[in-house]
Amino acid sequence: MQTIAADRKVWDHLLATARATHEAHPALQAFCPFPDDLRPQDVAPFEVPAAAVMAAETGLYDGCNDALRDAFLAAGGQALWHETYKGTDIGQDFMERFGCFCLIGEGGAFHSDRMRAWMVYMPPHLHYRWHHHPAEEMYLTVAGDALFMRAGCEPEVLYAGDTSTHASNQPHAMETGEHPIMAYVIWRNGFDMPPMLTDSLSALPETVPVIPAGVSPDPSALRGGQ
Repeated sequence: MQTIAADRKVWDHLLATARATHEAHPALQAFCPFPDDLRPQDVAPFEVPAAAVMAAETGLYDGCNDALRDAFLAAGGQALWHETYKGTDIGQDFMERFGCFCLIGEGGAFHSDRMRAWMVYMPPHLHYRWHHHPAEEMYLTVAGDALFMRAGCEPEVLYAGDTSTHASNQPHAMETGEHPIMAYVIWRNGFDMPPMLTDSLSALPETVPVIPAGVSPDPSALRGGQ
């Protein structure tokens, strides 16, 4: 059994690596400066099937931030993995392959009143349905790529180093193609409400890219030969 000191060492290393990444990235800092009010808190490890999927993943080695990728991977075995959509109709495949754990916030190793931070992982060929939340959000792709969709915006493929910003309650969705994705995700404001599935695309602006039933958007089709 690992000691508490060993656990804290893993989390302290992840925090330092996330801080270095965050403070070196102008878009992240402009969205939400890395918090200076951090307080350590205990983590009660809890694994979901996606934890093993990520641990066995071989496609996360084309990123631009190996240090943050490796620090997230190292913390995976000690994290409290979230089951955000448990009890919804999102489907068993998603529940078993979508992975998310907190670094700063509820269930994470640190608390801040100013920001939340997570790791999000999706293996190849997984669709993350339209959802929304009061918190404003920014994704930084750490490794891999995915198709990002936002209400009122054109869909775009994000690669390692790219960011996507989601306004408060702006519906958004994701889809992986041939590659997985690992992302560093931060929230500012609106921390009290978790993500919620967006019930009907008919209520969204007409510019939302509507994906017909049974059709899976393929990020490779938008790569322009990359």
